[in-house]
Amino acid sequence: MPTPSDLLLLADGRLPAGGHAHSGGLEQAVELGDVRDVPTLRDFLRGLLRSSGQTSIAASAAAARAWLSQDDAALLELDAEESARMPSAQLRGASRAQGRQLMRAAEAIWPSPAPLRLLPALPHGPHLSLAQGVTAARLDLEPVDAARLAAYGVVSGPATAAVRLLGLDPFAVHGVVATVMGDAEPVIAAAAEHASSPAWLLPGGAAPLLEIGAELHRTREIRMFAS
Repeated sequence: MPTPSDLLLLADGRLPAGGHAHSGGLEQAVELGDVRDVPTLRDFLRGLLRSSGQTSIAASAAAARAWLSQDDAALLELDAEESARMPSAQLRGASRAQGRQLMRAAEAIWPSPAPLRLLPALPHGPHLSLAQGVTAARLDLEPVDAARLAAYGVVSGPATAAVRLLGLDPFAVHGVVATVMGDAEPVIAAAAEHASSPAWLLPGGAAPLLEIGAELHRTREIRMFAS
C-alpha cells in the first residue's frame, strides 16, 4: 500500500531512474566558468528554480492532478506545452529520457495491474516532470507532493553534479540545497494551488543560457554527464 513515505524514495538520488547521468545544465555552466564555487552554485540553482524549474514544478503538480482526474487529454496538453517551453532539442531529449526511466523504475518498484494510459500516445515517453506527477499520483500522493518532488530534482541534481565536477565540499553543497529548497516553497505552493489550471497557463520562465549551453554540451567530445 503506497504511503507518503514513498515520496522520500522517489526523491532519493539512489533511485535507479537515471538522474545520476544528468547535471541539469551544470556541466556546461562549469565549462563556461559561470559556476566555480559554492556562491556561484547557489546563484545557478536559484536562477534555475525561478526560470525553467518553475515550469517543471508546475507541470508536475498539474500532471498529478490530471492523472487523479483521469484526464488523459490534459496530460497530453501538458506534455505539448512543456515542449513548447523547451526550445533546445537536447533538453527535450534529456527530459524525455529521464521521464521514461523514472516510469520504468516506478513500474518495477510499485507494480500496478492498471495500464499506464499516458505512454501509448507519447512514443518518445513523457517529460520528466510529467513522469514525476503521474508517478506521485499513482502512489496516492497529492499534487503538492509532486511539485515538491520536482523542485527537489531541479535543485539536487545539479548540486550533486557540482560535487563531482568541482570537488566542492559536500557539506557546503547540501547547505546550499537546504537554502534553495527553502526558497522553493512559494513556488511549490503556487504550483499546487494552480494545478487545475489549463495547460497553456503553465509558467514560461525562460533560461536562454541554459538552452544554448545544452546545445553546446551536446557537441563536446568529452563530458561526464549526458546533459
